[in-house]
Amino acid sequence: MKITRQGTFLVLFLLLLSEATPSFAEIFYSKNEAIELAFGKGVQVELLSLFPDELQVANIEQNARVKLESGLFTFYVGKELGKILGYASIETITVRTKPETLMIVLTPNGELSKVYTLAFHEPPEYQPPQAWFDKLYKRPLVDLDFNKGVDGISGATLSTRAAINSIRKVMAIYQAMIKTKGQN
Repeated sequence: MKITRQGTFLVLFLLLLSEATPSFAEIFYSKNEAIELAFGKGVQVELLSLFPDELQVANIEQNARVKLESGLFTFYVGKELGKILGYASIETITVRTKPETLMIVLTPNGELSKVYTLAFHEPPEYQPPQAWFDKLYKRPLVDLDFNKGVDGISGATLSTRAAINSIRKVMAIYQAMIKTKGQN
């Protein structure tokens, strides 16, 4: 096989391009570390798998204002001495072209209490800071909207929208499937 001058140039160009392409992937917490952040050390954690029916899916999609991608949702339920401490869900969503993974923690009553960024694969300047998430806590689902006082972040518009969509989805699932069943 004969390698031409253009072929050599193409191979070198591709090698240089692959070296020049920055990798922004950052993983901040493992699942176990995140669960400990959500509920504390040594707390009993149970899995709650939920399978919404068609009516529940319609309700969730309407309240969350997002299309559901799956028919299975898992919550981690933190318990201490038989009392529910809260619910956590791990959500991964594509921001622009790469994923962000959030752990969304709700109180036993379904209020947003914490959001942890577990992994972020877009450039770091697109990542919403923790102070932005802190402003969302204890807000009702209907108020988690950019038209109702949630501020976007210049330069991180897509990641803040993705985060809000994930939070609304988790809260809507809680309302449709946990709160209505009296599991809290």
